[in-house]
Amino acid sequence: MVTLTTADNALKSFYLDAVSEQLNTKANPFLAKIQRSTSDVWGKDVRKMVKIGVNGGIAAGTETGSLPTASNNDYVQFVAPLKNLYGTIEISDKAIRASQNNEGAFVNLLNDEMQSLVKSASFNFGRMLFGDGTGKLGEVMSVSDTGVVTMNTVKNIVEGMILNYHNLSGSKITLASGRRVVAVDRVNKTVTLAGSALSETQLPAGSSAYVQTSKDSEITGLAALFDETLPLYGVDRAAYGMLTPYKKTDVGEISEDVIQTAIDAIEESSGSKVNFIVCSWGVRRALAAYFRKYMVAMPTMEFEGGVKALSFNGIPVIADRFCPDGTMYLLNTDDFKIHQLCDWQWLEGDDGKVLKQTAGKPVYTATLVKYAELMCDRPNGQGMLSGITEA
Repeated sequence: MVTLTTADNALKSFYLDAVSEQLNTKANPFLAKIQRSTSDVWGKDVRKMVKIGVNGGIAAGTETGSLPTASNNDYVQFVAPLKNLYGTIEISDKAIRASQNNEGAFVNLLNDEMQSLVKSASFNFGRMLFGDGTGKLGEVMSVSDTGVVTMNTVKNIVEGMILNYHNLSGSKITLASGRRVVAVDRVNKTVTLAGSALSETQLPAGSSAYVQTSKDSEITGLAALFDETLPLYGVDRAAYGMLTPYKKTDVGEISEDVIQTAIDAIEESSGSKVNFIVCSWGVRRALAAYFRKYMVAMPTMEFEGGVKALSFNGIPVIADRFCPDGTMYLLNTDDFKIHQLCDWQWLEGDDGKVLKQTAGKPVYTATLVKYAELMCDRPNGQGMLSGITEA
């Protein structure tokens, strides 16, 4: 017989490992390549000592001359707060009671809820990898008479999301927050929100959209790594050259020479070996078209998780839906780590249960949590090409 206790035990003993595996290795090809570690986690922060340059106590000399002077390694400390990542499922009391005498029906119920959670979490964590940590999804361009919101981009928005909007000063617009996304028009870059229609006065142009409660609380993604106007992991970039990655803007037509020149520059300046290339869909099409122009078909390879990828001199080229348009990242995934307090866990109450009744409602919720931050310990070993003409 199905009870809340059996449901609770199933979530803890069976579903947790399966969901953790999917979120860690199948949510995103880039994420799957990044190691996870509990090292360098101190309290609520990640504190990582990163070596600068090489040891200076090396020299050549004469047979009778002085030995080289010993020199300590130079270090810089990266500091970033652990980010709180959550995922919640909801099961109604009616659904539980309806499947009390049918274990198969209850298993299907849980499977549906967990698959929905994995799909939602995969979308959001994949999106965060390319963000700057602020959680900004896009800016409002205008609002129609019917309340349809035109955005500068809808790449990071999907139906079902609950959004908050903040004005130009950063304050939350209460009337426009807590709104569920009903529809997304990707051609016209418009978003339809649940609830009463908003006017341009209520939601002015320039306002920014965020996932509910997520403003300034997301992991530090690639956009932050390549934004040279801001400190990185609490360190002033101007003080350390190794904090400046390779960048080439206004590339135009993509070519083998452009990519190889970037890879050579990265490896020459940092010693890092590029082992992963990620780009937008349009850039991948443009790259394939470039090789076809010279009657050369780019080889393909099967990536982790069964993902098919193009191969550039043995380096996988992955197209990602969240990569900015006209952009290609050249990365060494060995330089990245997900520093975490623990892997995915269920939030448990004082009684050890993970399913809890929502106050005043006939529903039970369970919440997955992970405290983690993404950190790159060799920023100058990464590269970005932007302004690429897409196909």
